[in-house]
Amino acid sequence: MPKFSANLSFLYQELPFLDRFAAAEKDGFCALEYLGPYAEPKEKVADALKASGLKQALFNVPSGDWAGGERGIACLPDRIDEFRHGVTLALDYAKALDCPQVNVISGLAPKGADPQVLEKVLVDNLKYAAARAADAGVKLLIEPINLRDIPGFFLSTTEHAERILDKVGSENLYIQYDFYHMQIMQGDLIPTFTRLRDRIAHVQIADNPGRNEPGSGEINYRFIFSELDRLGYDGWVGCEYKPKAGTSEGLGWMKPYLE
Repeated sequence: MPKFSANLSFLYQELPFLDRFAAAEKDGFCALEYLGPYAEPKEKVADALKASGLKQALFNVPSGDWAGGERGIACLPDRIDEFRHGVTLALDYAKALDCPQVNVISGLAPKGADPQVLEKVLVDNLKYAAARAADAGVKLLIEPINLRDIPGFFLSTTEHAERILDKVGSENLYIQYDFYHMQIMQGDLIPTFTRLRDRIAHVQIADNPGRNEPGSGEINYRFIFSELDRLGYDGWVGCEYKPKAGTSEGLGWMKPYLE
């Protein structure tokens, strides 16, 4: 039976951030995730999490100026010190929230940049971050993201993610497998997941097209959830989608799994 984590950067947008915790618990979610908690003091986030009774499933390492259009800095040669400072901050929050894993957003490839240079920077940064995270008892993840939603994103396929993992060579680096992103980029969702099962630490879901609730598009999530059970995946299933008409109103797809 899948265990669902509410991504609060997408769900319950009508509520202030910390009020979304209780709303997710009321609707039957078991855990929380989001892009990052850094706009709030870690103590306030920890208090809201404790009051909700939910688990912290995952959040991202600081990813630059998100509101300004940045989508990660891990591959950028001129942002290495900032990235590594962000790793320290992420692990500090992870400790406060008892969060078992954090995700690195690789970043946009600057126009005209040498991909080999960007890959070396990313690999070196991940070697540093994976070691720091291992010392803290936290898993480090990287996520392929589709090029339709984020043109120019440096890491967009599972094949590239595999190459990065091989180059880093750490037992503490994993893939975050988002079925929505991978449907757009690759398809063949379950065979790819099956092949990479031991290298995947977290999954996320949304339907396609539209990035809305499961059941609103072409992805057969009933089949996917049954396959995740069959394959022994016992991690969180992150709900990172855009509700069509309110989060609570659109949770009919999840009810059979809560009974």
